[in-house]
Amino acid sequence: MSDLPRKAVTRTAKLAALPLGFAGRATWGLGKRIVGESAELVGRELQQRTADQLFKVLGELKGGAMKFGQALSVFESALPEEVAGPYRAALTKLQEAAPPMPTRTVHTVLRERLGEDWPDLFTEFEDKPAAAASIGQVHRAVWHDGREVAVKVQYPGAGEALLSDLNQLSRFARLLGPLIPGMDIKPLIAELRDRVSEELDYGLEAQAQRLHAQEFANDPDVVVPAVVHQSDQVLVSEWIDGIPLSEVIADGTRAQRDRAGQLLARFLFSGPARTGLLHADPHPGNFRLLPGDSDNEWRLGVLDFGTVDRLPGGLPTPIGHSLRMTLDGRADAVYELLCAEGFVKDSIELDPDAVLDYLLPIIEPARIEAFTFTRGWMRGQAARVADPRSPAYQLGKRLNLPPSYLLIHRVTLSTIGVLCQLGSTVRLRGELEEWLPGFLPDLKEAEESAAEA
Repeated sequence: MSDLPRKAVTRTAKLAALPLGFAGRATWGLGKRIVGESAELVGRELQQRTADQLFKVLGELKGGAMKFGQALSVFESALPEEVAGPYRAALTKLQEAAPPMPTRTVHTVLRERLGEDWPDLFTEFEDKPAAAASIGQVHRAVWHDGREVAVKVQYPGAGEALLSDLNQLSRFARLLGPLIPGMDIKPLIAELRDRVSEELDYGLEAQAQRLHAQEFANDPDVVVPAVVHQSDQVLVSEWIDGIPLSEVIADGTRAQRDRAGQLLARFLFSGPARTGLLHADPHPGNFRLLPGDSDNEWRLGVLDFGTVDRLPGGLPTPIGHSLRMTLDGRADAVYELLCAEGFVKDSIELDPDAVLDYLLPIIEPARIEAFTFTRGWMRGQAARVADPRSPAYQLGKRLNLPPSYLLIHRVTLSTIGVLCQLGSTVRLRGELEEWLPGFLPDLKEAEESAAEA
């Protein structure tokens, strides 16, 4: 594919062909079984073919299709190991690259948004993109004052493509559901669709990035590139080098994996506390590991602030209160607080001890000083809540996720997915104690608040 604004009928046809392809391969697999090939071999080949087609289409179409694929990619750790292999390579490809748009289209956007003399703003400009993603691609350049910069150019027609793709994907969300056990695909697509207008607005993105760059300036752990220039469809930021997190996942040393995981967890919880914003697109393509003088001095470079959750007071205090009370085994207090926050609807009545049993395995990383996140642990959690025969599945169906917590929930799950891909050992409890509101205070206020509600 050479350009994003393809005819709508072409994009729709490609997406609509996905469920037909799934069905066709299932029939092909049945035929192979009839002629005597083993179920294991047929199943493995079927998974490989499905993965290849699904993510080839999602990657080629960019727009909402690729954004959906990137969102799925961080949940790869939840796939059963016998299934994960065929999907892993195809999923991770979506974290770093997409087919570029033609140079003439890039120049047209730059001329329209920066003026006819746009080349004078740069002393160098590389026409070949350094990175390409769902709604735009990045070119390396040198600004007229000598600074190395990243020039992010939005694909023409990106908004229409995003909405069209996500609407089409939502029509067969049920068929995509089995890709990630225990995850409801339809709300994910709906939430991505709700964020379209914000992500297309480079003015909002520049504002969020400036706030983070100012707050994290000279920070020993986190690097956020400064905004150099912004206009409609073009965002120029300072260039930062580093190892993409996708490469650390594939080939990183143990020290790199642990350091990347620790800093990712630190940024997840410290960002809202320090800026009032939650970076809401935590797939590995948006992070870099920047070298220091030693393994313990690697820093985390953070990119792409197109999707954020605005949290003026930081993460909601009830999260910290409920987490602490769960760790302390205070079933009744936890249940009252969940009811007060809307996680348990008024029409539902649950056993507080059963709710505590449901939550404790999920928060295992916060129970000890250092926890090693693994794909096996993630798969176990996914299987526990996805098995219709399990008590966890039955209870989970009766819990509610309030709209105000939807994006926080997705970002947290996505970050945990990346930590499991990294296989990092993380001192998560220390980050919670320092940055999560309500985790360490006197709980009397929280209990009184829940009782009043």
